[in-house]
Amino acid sequence: MREGIIVAYQHRYLDGSPLDLPVGKIVCIGRNYLDHIRELNNAVPETPILFMKPATALSPLGEPIQLPKGRGECHHEVELAVLVGRELRSVDAAMAQKAVAGYGIALDLTLRDLQNELKKKGHPWETAKAFDGSCPLSPFLKPDALPEPQATDLSLQVNGTVRQHGNTRLMMVGIFELMAYISTHFTLQPGDVVLTGTPAGVAPLVPGDTLILSLADHDFTAQVA
Repeated sequence: MREGIIVAYQHRYLDGSPLDLPVGKIVCIGRNYLDHIRELNNAVPETPILFMKPATALSPLGEPIQLPKGRGECHHEVELAVLVGRELRSVDAAMAQKAVAGYGIALDLTLRDLQNELKKKGHPWETAKAFDGSCPLSPFLKPDALPEPQATDLSLQVNGTVRQHGNTRLMMVGIFELMAYISTHFTLQPGDVVLTGTPAGVAPLVPGDTLILSLADHDFTAQVA
């Protein structure tokens, strides 16, 4: 998004080449890292907590991040993103892994004050999680460029200070098990993106912040407008 104008999002590889996949929904998991569960004083879930963002939530990570105005604090949540390359419906983890078209890094932007209000009332989270531009997303690494997706470092620096750092081996539900679980509830289609949870360290963003998101040895820079 640039000065209130939505910049068209398209799935791309690191070299800039576009993927021949539509832009689909984003399926997210809540509370998949124990340290993040503890920092927000949440209960440990017995089964994965799923929620979705629409395709309009996606924005290229290189574009300025627009924070919603007048809606309270907007927190960063850095996450490994998985691009789905083929249809998945009631599959196992092995089949899910074969369907991965790429790995990226994303921000699950969250209007925390609004989310807390909604949770107190027992209401869904979508207005706090699924607003336009709420999922800035990097270009994708090809699957063979991330040989150990379940043992990969990810981190977020804000203005030169590390705020979030974790490793995917610390997930409570693994990447491919999560995709398989999702597929038993609703179909994952080519072009969909799965966000796999965030480690501890979530905090507010403010205009002017400079972000560096790191996935393995790849760094991506973003700026808050």
